[in-house]
Amino acid sequence: MTDAATRIQETISTNDVVLYMKGNKTMPQCGFSSRVAGVLNYMGIDFADVNVLADEELRQGIKDFSDWPTIPQLYVKGEFVGGCDIITEMTLSGELDQLLDSKGVAYDKDAAEKIREANA
Repeated sequence: MTDAATRIQETISTNDVVLYMKGNKTMPQCGFSSRVAGVLNYMGIDFADVNVLADEELRQGIKDFSDWPTIPQLYVKGEFVGGCDIITEMTLSGELDQLLDSKGVAYDKDAAEKIREANA
């Protein structure tokens, strides 16, 4: 495993929810990262944010690790979930709630419902 892959594996193994993104959870630096971080923040999900802009090796390493070409990338309990479009769809369909419930990750169910109501 490369150094980047080792660091990624360690990060996703030691945190329940990890978002590899451009920027950080309080100051995203791209619209897609902002959307996913916004959903996670609004739903009250405790997540680790990893700024790929701060580390070129990690920026490419996460794409190789997941075999997914874009950032952001969300991991829940060590499992790659998807990027912005997938997380948006899962949030609106309720699939993200189901995944979080099945993995034992705490979140604000009322906030999740408000997102769906606002986008209905």
